[in-house]
Amino acid sequence: MDWKAIARSATGTSHKKQQLPCQDYGQFIICHNVILGAVADGAGSAKHSDVGAKLTVETALNELLQLGEYTLYLHCAPQPLPDEQARTIFANTLKEVVKALQEQAASSDYSVNDLACTLLVFLATPNWVAAMQIGDGFIVARLREGEDQLLFTPDKGEFINETTFVTSANALNDMRVRVLPGQQKFICASTDGLERVAIRMSDCTPFPPFFQPLEEYMVETSHPEQEDEYIRNFLDSERLNAKTDDDKTLLLCLYDDSKVK
Repeated sequence: MDWKAIARSATGTSHKKQQLPCQDYGQFIICHNVILGAVADGAGSAKHSDVGAKLTVETALNELLQLGEYTLYLHCAPQPLPDEQARTIFANTLKEVVKALQEQAASSDYSVNDLACTLLVFLATPNWVAAMQIGDGFIVARLREGEDQLLFTPDKGEFINETTFVTSANALNDMRVRVLPGQQKFICASTDGLERVAIRMSDCTPFPPFFQPLEEYMVETSHPEQEDEYIRNFLDSERLNAKTDDDKTLLLCLYDDSKVK
């Protein structure tokens, strides 16, 4: 029994035309039966948001990993992390992310706003998941017995393409945290490039035909990080690019309980 996961990004067609790099980044860390995951979407108006997105994800994961005092607790505890404790952990993570971005900006002689990006983070055990979101994008989770759940409603500001970034003055106030109890099966985190095809905006619910093939792929694939052709082809497919020209990131996680007797 263990987690298996894959994180992949693809440059949007609009960025390819402008010869811009992918401004998304996603990654994960598996430690015992705990998985830590994060995705970030660099602000289109920020000059070095691709650098900011990668640094933000790496810093967030490293900060969570360094919570060594929680590792055994997370691994063994059947009870969910208390809401206030989860908020404290994620607030400290955000603090370290901002610090890292400020240091990067200072050493490179540009503004910290040039590194602006969104951030979605989660830590999950087989028995619960705790998640945090700043800005747009989505996290969907499915319990072993249940349907896909959107953990946070889409974050859209008053104006088109307006959202909160980790470098925003109101980032901590706008940070949303949720703890979902129950035996976990499947988690998907993504930047907003896939929102319009994955989430029904009319009622803010996951669109099953989007998620079912992805979960089936995770079930059938023994080593998704090595056998990634399906995900790469999907993210770069003409059919998908016809619906979204933005950068796209998928972080897929499955708890493999096939050995349970």
